[in-house]
Amino acid sequence: MLVILVSIGGFWKLFMGPEADPGGVHYLHLVTSLLWLALLLVQLVNIERRRFSRHRDIGLAIFVMAPLLVATLAMLSVHSAARARVEAQVDRLIVQNVMMTFELGTVILLAFALRKNRNLHGAFLISSSLMLLGIALFFSLLSFVPQFRIERPDTFYRFATAAATAGLVIVVIGTAFFLRNWRGGWPWLLVGLVFFFNEAINALMRKYSALQPLTEFVASFNENQTFGVALVAFLALLSFAWYAGKGKATFAEARPRLDGN
Repeated sequence: MLVILVSIGGFWKLFMGPEADPGGVHYLHLVTSLLWLALLLVQLVNIERRRFSRHRDIGLAIFVMAPLLVATLAMLSVHSAARARVEAQVDRLIVQNVMMTFELGTVILLAFALRKNRNLHGAFLISSSLMLLGIALFFSLLSFVPQFRIERPDTFYRFATAAATAGLVIVVIGTAFFLRNWRGGWPWLLVGLVFFFNEAINALMRKYSALQPLTEFVASFNENQTFGVALVAFLALLSFAWYAGKGKATFAEARPRLDGN
């Protein structure tokens, strides 16, 4: 629920601000992100109420929602890079956009490849919300917190400050969930560190003046074709991960959580 609320705040200025000019890709990103979070919430409620059969049935929606989510992120990466190229600028979010697409896809694939361990399955899936929280928190800080607003050229540094602050919040949350269940909670810690990992890549590419070539490369792709290829490719990978994760799930680690202890 927290991630959903922050996500609405993060999207608010893009859709309702004085300079709002959202395109179709932004609407698609908004819808797929909120539907993904809603699916996670519904599944959590089913588990809490021990409706495991319904949980499995609704879980089949992953074959629609996950490819849509990843494909939309891929298309958004191309859209953002293309917009920066038109303005003859470097896309400041190019590394985060591209890496987040691959990282979120990897987290979802691991959740189903390792779903025989229910703790890991749940940790991977629910921790995916941390990535969306980080993005939404970043834009919320830029939009609503005066100390992070970019008002003049000499305040551009606040862009990086907002990103670092959002990343720090994600690390703290990921670490807290890891310490709560260190045996099966390591995916939380892993996902919590992705923003700083991506920023390290961004700093390295900036040092070697590679951000502009990367922006040009990503912008060279067609948005619709990128969406279609990513959708089909991820569906194939997800089907493989689902098949690889077949087997009897283990309750050994999950039972304490299910019992509420």
